[in-house]
This record gives sequence, C-alpha cells and structure tokens, in this order.
Amino acid sequence: MSTYLLEIVTPERLVYTEQVNSISVRGSEGDLGILPGHLPLVTPLKIAPIRIKIGGQTEVIAVNGGFVEVRKDKVVILAESAERSEDIDVERARAARERAELRLQSKQEQLDHHRAEVALQRALNRLNATSIRTNKN
Repeated sequence: MSTYLLEIVTPERLVYTEQVNSISVRGSEGDLGILPGHLPLVTPLKIAPIRIKIGGQTEVIAVNGGFVEVRKDKVVILAESAERSEDIDVERARAARERAELRLQSKQEQLDHHRAEVALQRALNRLNATSIRTNKN
C-alpha cells in the first residue's frame, strides 16, 4: 500500500511525523480525505479531529485550526495547536467545556463571546478525539 510523509507542526513543536496511508481532515469547505498521489492543495482547517490511517490502525489527533498543505509526496499540517488523543486529559477537557458553556450563558457585557465560543469548540474537539479513539478499539 502506498504511503506519504505526514507532518503536523505547531508553533511550539513537531507533533507528528510518520509515513501514512491516508488522512481525513475537516477543511473550511468540509471533510477531505487525502490519499497518496493527491493533487497539490492548500486549505484552512476547522477545529476538528484528524484521522490518520497506517495499515489497519487509526490514530486520532485533535487539531485546533490551521492549514493543510498537500504536496507531491508529503502533507504538512500547520496547526495552531495539536494533541494526540492518547495524551488528552479527559477531565481537564470536560472542565474546559463546562467553563466555556458557563461563559456563553453569562449575561455579562464584558464577555468576549467569540473567545468563549472558540474555547468551547476546542474542548469539544479534544473530547471528540478521545471518543473516536475509544470507539475504534
């Protein structure tokens, strides 16, 4: 089975670098599957889990926005932040979700609504990534 190099990079570090068979990402226009030989492409990413297929195994990484660049034999994801599903602290993610939901329900005029909404999306993304990992086993 054909493979290509996948790199997931954040401003802080290289999160992932492996030869993979395929990935599924959520771009600004919807879900996108990338197989070896895909046409070159650059597109923004939504806050959503990325599914990585290597042989018969699936890995999940919670990616919080950024861009995916598809090259001839390499795919690079430049993410604002990224976390492997097995590294996610589920209790911390649940607490973050609850804090964001409370902020959004608050009637305070000082509330930065957009910031609270993004915090909620990130928390849900982390929880979804752990859920996908748990359900695939």
